[in-house]
Amino acid sequence: MRSAPSSVHAPSAALGLAALALVALAGCGDQGQQGGFHGFPPAPVTLLEVKTATVPVQFEYVGQTAGSKEAQVRARVTGILEKRVYQEGGRVKQGQTMFIIDPRPYAAALQAAEAELARAQAQLAQASRDRKRLEPLINGDIEGAVSQREYDDAVSAEELAAANVKLANANLTTARLNLSYTTVTAPVSGFASREQKSEGSLVSPGADSLLTTVSQVDPIWVNFSISENERLRLDRLVREGKLVVPEAPDGGYEVSVRLADGSIYPRKGKLAFIDARINPGTGSYDARAVFPNEDVGLRPGQFVRVVLSGATQPNAIVVPQPAVMDSPQGKFVYVAGKSKDGKDVALPRPVTVGDWTKFGGANQWIIESGLKPGDRVVVDGMARLQPIPTGAPIVLGPPPGAAKSSAPGGAAAKK
Repeated sequence: MRSAPSSVHAPSAALGLAALALVALAGCGDQGQQGGFHGFPPAPVTLLEVKTATVPVQFEYVGQTAGSKEAQVRARVTGILEKRVYQEGGRVKQGQTMFIIDPRPYAAALQAAEAELARAQAQLAQASRDRKRLEPLINGDIEGAVSQREYDDAVSAEELAAANVKLANANLTTARLNLSYTTVTAPVSGFASREQKSEGSLVSPGADSLLTTVSQVDPIWVNFSISENERLRLDRLVREGKLVVPEAPDGGYEVSVRLADGSIYPRKGKLAFIDARINPGTGSYDARAVFPNEDVGLRPGQFVRVVLSGATQPNAIVVPQPAVMDSPQGKFVYVAGKSKDGKDVALPRPVTVGDWTKFGGANQWIIESGLKPGDRVVVDGMARLQPIPTGAPIVLGPPPGAAKSSAPGGAAAKK
């Protein structure tokens, strides 16, 4: 009973398989007539002929901002910290009061120094009068009226009193300074950090005397470093004539910074220095740029990208960044060539890339090796050539910048 249905449907199944085979053969025949690659139609692509040009070169490094002056505010006398009179994190001006240390012991010491000076001055006045009384007698006609020893003692007493006056003056100056040090002021203008000692703490000069820090942010520094390998590579390119740098390396570069959100800080800076010695802790050359910062757009401690502009590379070969792709073997581009039957094909070619550059209004790769002038590089339509075939047929699309819909292959590119 079960064999009958299978005999009934067998001819239908055979007819269906035959129809599918005919469709497949027809499709292969059509694609073969279209000159496709492994059953696919030629890929519409855009080509760019490679030429040499002098292109600007930028160098980019990781940097961190720092105040141009990082002044430590420290206690200079011993005492109880009575009051903090600044806003933590706020702006302070040079000379502005920041802390007050109990001034009463130093005010008393100042009064004592003033009294000591008055006493020394009185002693000097008395010694001067004694000497003046004896001076006519020692020089007069009355022999033996006063001995030379008595007169010499009077002169010595006056000189000693004068020395005591100087000492008292010095002690008075010290007392005044100590009293003034009880009012702790900002050494520079800038932004104050948090307090390190709270009110009521006992403070004193020494290693533990730090009260806070004031950072001067206009101008502001941007510190960065250049690796030894990078410096050696740049020096080699300069020697070979492949790179032209500003004549004054510390002043010829234009410096800009890119912030964490990708925006560019609106003011340009200048390169302050590149150290001639390698930092043994990092194995890099320390460098610094200086930026104006009137509106405090940069704050100390920010991480930024430092961009140095001003160098050029003559006779450079550049291609748009999207044209350079990655493979397990490295970076490569597609170059247009001819097949044995004279058709246009795309051939993958490995390249060695250098730096990025902004040239012709677009981001470009500088190609150090792998391309030569006259090569035609695929700059659009690379995705249709994946995975990497050898000799994939192509059809030329619009030139760079032209509308794809107005050129042959535009409709295929839209699909």
